[in-house]
Amino acid sequence: MAVEILMPALSPTMEEGTLAKWLVKEGQAVKSGMIIAEIETDKATMEFEAVDEGVIGKLLIAEGTAGVKVNTPIALLLEDGDDASAAAPKAAPAPVAAPVAAATAVAAAVLAPAPTAPVVAGARVFASPLARRIAKDKGLDLTKVAGSGPHGRIVRADVEGAAPVAAVAAAPASASVAAAPKAAPAATGMPTGMSAETVMKMYADRPYEEVALDGMRRVIAARLTEAKQTIPHFYLRREVRLDALMAFREEINKGLEARGVKLSVNDFIIKACAMALQAVPNANAVWAGDRILRLKPSDVAVAVAVEGGLFTPVLRDADKKSLSTLSAEMKDLAGRAKTKKLAPHEYQGGSFAISNLGMMGVENFDAVINPPHGSILAVGAGIKKPVVLADGTIGVATVMSMTLSVDHRVIDGALGAEFMKAVVEGLEKPLSMLA
Repeated sequence: MAVEILMPALSPTMEEGTLAKWLVKEGQAVKSGMIIAEIETDKATMEFEAVDEGVIGKLLIAEGTAGVKVNTPIALLLEDGDDASAAAPKAAPAPVAAPVAAATAVAAAVLAPAPTAPVVAGARVFASPLARRIAKDKGLDLTKVAGSGPHGRIVRADVEGAAPVAAVAAAPASASVAAAPKAAPAATGMPTGMSAETVMKMYADRPYEEVALDGMRRVIAARLTEAKQTIPHFYLRREVRLDALMAFREEINKGLEARGVKLSVNDFIIKACAMALQAVPNANAVWAGDRILRLKPSDVAVAVAVEGGLFTPVLRDADKKSLSTLSAEMKDLAGRAKTKKLAPHEYQGGSFAISNLGMMGVENFDAVINPPHGSILAVGAGIKKPVVLADGTIGVATVMSMTLSVDHRVIDGALGAEFMKAVVEGLEKPLSMLA
């Protein structure tokens, strides 16, 4: 029987993708685990592996095709004696939302569909030839094996770790079918408002270029519209004097020069925020629909601008890492973000984010919270300003503006102020970051 290879969900929020490149041809034999295609999601280009063995009978979706919905048939895989013309692809089922827990899973774990329940007695068993051979050698009853292949088909991985019939029969009946996890809420569609036709009519007498939305821009539009519509934002603003940090940075960079390490101001900001999340643990939290999750580690997301949008790679356990380690890790994540080579677990998660436009000359701004984060820190440029010194005289200092956007469902005003105070103290006393 010909088997449909479906467009996989490579991340929990993926609804469609671009079939960037086929790595196999029609008539080519493939094995389980073989990379057969490259697929672009809204955030990354990822490799797609075959979950079964057979021969590629027909490629149903051409290279470069965008907007391919999850679970759409993209190719036909033939077994011995199958004919591609006899197996017309069926209509794709509606996309199924991935479990919330999958948000931190690596891409390879997301590729395989969830196993189906074992086949009822008398029903036809769909299994690959290799799976049947292994089952025969092990004395397995395939009607007792849950299939994880397309449409519940039993593949090699299902039978390799399965217990023989006697062992399966001895297992409690209640263990045979696991309770299905609740699906995450479906991703919101495009923001509502004036239709494209209405807007285009307004500018019908003016020259313009129409730019189609790619997957990344579409997701950014949907998620941030959702954020502003559903998250009760409020804003806390502080200024921090950077002179002590700048002097400390210059001194420490001289010591690290021989190792080829150069710390940026942003590295210190990441470290200060990570330590503040530990000092004020109630601020290290996310909104989870009908409850608050307070995280133990300081997992700090940092916005990175890329062509057509942005990524927020996550530095895990940032409070426990040295400044030089954070610097190297941030450079690696930012570099791979720009080429869309990050895996989902590298840009999903965290409880808090940093958006630094100061390096682009922006003095201050308000950032939009990226759900489910509880807050995001907008960092402006360090500007030399006249200030009142400790002795009451007027002097000049390098001052940086920071704005904390806060989800009021998660963090109240006093708690947010306490967190901001901890961040400022870390930046104005940089030696404390080495303790």
